[in-house]
Amino acid sequence: MALTACNQRCRRLLTGVTFLAALSVPISVLAQAGAGWTPGSAMPFERGEIAVAAVTGKIYVISGSSRGVEANAFNQEFDPATGAWRERALMPSVASHAGAVTLDGKIYIVGGFVANVHVGAVNRVFEYDPVADRWRALAPLAAPRGSMGVVALNGKIHAIGGRNPDRKTVDTHEVYDPATNTWSMAAPLPLARDHLGIAVAGGRIHVFGGRTDATVDNTARHDVYDPATNTWRTAAPLMTPRSAGAAVALGGRIVYAGGECKDPAAGVTFTEVEAYDPQTDRWTSLPPLNPGRHAAGAVVAGQQAYLFGGNNGCGGGRPSKDVLTLRIP
Repeated sequence: MALTACNQRCRRLLTGVTFLAALSVPISVLAQAGAGWTPGSAMPFERGEIAVAAVTGKIYVISGSSRGVEANAFNQEFDPATGAWRERALMPSVASHAGAVTLDGKIYIVGGFVANVHVGAVNRVFEYDPVADRWRALAPLAAPRGSMGVVALNGKIHAIGGRNPDRKTVDTHEVYDPATNTWSMAAPLPLARDHLGIAVAGGRIHVFGGRTDATVDNTARHDVYDPATNTWRTAAPLMTPRSAGAAVALGGRIVYAGGECKDPAAGVTFTEVEAYDPQTDRWTSLPPLNPGRHAAGAVVAGQQAYLFGGNNGCGGGRPSKDVLTLRIP
C-alpha cells in the first residue's frame, strides 16, 4: 500500500480517545489469588503485529496491521498518567512485524514486512524524536528482515534473527551504533528463528522461543548473549514452546505472555504466561491470559508492564483492542 493511501486511511482511523489503565496486584499475590493481567479500557481500534516503545513515561504504539490494512504507519502516544491518547507524526513508511526499542530518549523502528503473510521484508530503520515529533531515516540493515528481536544494550541496538525476503528464518545478528550511524555483524543466533521472545536482564540479551519455519514449528530454546565476549550460551528453555508472544523485563525477571499457535485447526492461541528468574535460571508459570493472544506489543512504563492489542485467533484472526496491565513490586 502506498504511504499516501495509508495516510488518508490512518488519519480517518486515528481519533482522540481516552482511557484509564487499570492497575494489577503484585506478582507475589497473583499465583495465590488466581489473578492475572488486568484489563483496562480498549484501544481506539484493533491492532496487531505492532511495535511498542516507552519514553519518559509515555507509550508509543507504532505500525502493525489494523482493520484489513496489512501494514500501516500509525503512531499513537498513550499517557498512562492521564489515560489520554493522541495522534503523532506518522512513520515515513508502512510496516508490520517491525522491531522497536528506546535509546537515549529516541525510538528506533527496525525492519518489518509490508504485506501478509511475512511478505516484502524491508531493511528500513527509522528514528523518532518524541519531543520534536519528527522522524528521520537511518542507515539500513545489511539485508531486509521482519519479525526479528530488537533490544538496546550498552548504548547499542541489537537486531537478532527474523525472516528474510524469501520468508526463510535467519540467524543474523546486527548491532547498530548511533554514534556512527553504522551496523556491524555480531555472533549469529545459535538457532535461526523469528517471532522470538527477547529481553535484556543482567547485562545480557535473552532470546527465547520463536519458530524455525511454519507457525507450528515452535521452539522452547533459550539462548543468552554476552556482549563482553560476543558469545552465546544456552539457558533454561521455556516451559511451553511458543512463538509470537509478548516479552518484557520487569522486577528483575523476564515475562513472556501468549503466543501462536496452540491449536491451528481450532485457531486457538496460547494462554500461557511464564516468568524467568536469571538468578535461578528457572521459568515459573503465572496465571494465564484470557483469552490467549499473539502479535501483541508489550512494554514497561514506570513499575508496570502494559500489553496492547494482538490477535486472539491464529494468523490475523480475531484482532484485539485489549489493553492489559501487570505490576511487579
